[in-house]
Amino acid sequence: MKNKPTASTVTLPQIRFTADIHHDKQYLLAIGGRAPSSEWLREASEQRTLWAVDRGLDSLLSAGLTPELLIGDGDSASPEAWQKAVSAQIPTECFPSEKDFTDTDLALKKIKAENPSAFIVMTGGFGGRFDHAFTTIYSFALSGIAGCIADDKECLLFANGPSELEITCLRRPSAISLLPLSGEAHGVSFSGVHWPLENASLCQSKTLTVSNRLTEDTNVCRLRLSKGLLGVYFVWDESGL
Repeated sequence: MKNKPTASTVTLPQIRFTADIHHDKQYLLAIGGRAPSSEWLREASEQRTLWAVDRGLDSLLSAGLTPELLIGDGDSASPEAWQKAVSAQIPTECFPSEKDFTDTDLALKKIKAENPSAFIVMTGGFGGRFDHAFTTIYSFALSGIAGCIADDKECLLFANGPSELEITCLRRPSAISLLPLSGEAHGVSFSGVHWPLENASLCQSKTLTVSNRLTEDTNVCRLRLSKGLLGVYFVWDESGL
């Protein structure tokens, strides 16, 4: 019988979660959607390897942070930020703008090749064009790399069954939703919320798991998933979304 993976804890400024998968390295990958607040970004970057994807460079530099690697075609980062990266001799992997994969896809593939057991906190994944956000969510969720998309307003955790998560909200969110990212998700149990689930099956055509909330007596929720791919979504600040 295989040994159960050692649980790992990931902490962000407003949320902490423990998963039953071992992660030996954590990255913060800044991409080019809505930028997080500089305060959130500085706190989230602690003890993580920082990579920038094109316009994500602007977010990091604005927060006083320097990435260890810059990936992109240079079509969305500001000329000023790109020049600062050149002046600071930040290692850069440049790609042509006309290519089969997005810059974010290329960054995910590189991390997976170098460290397949890594955990990625991606920021800059929300906001902006819907097609960018949609493809970012699915390419990340299906990449085979553990991770989440987060900023100071929202967080999307990926749970790939069989999986268990214990989630502690350091700030109480205004809403929590379970989003089936595969066609169906089975054996879903969710506790610590106003509308709990026990061994439920979810599908994309149903909206019954949108806009849940924590119960009044706890800031912890627990998820168990037997099969399928789920997004566990939290929102704290709905202004400007």
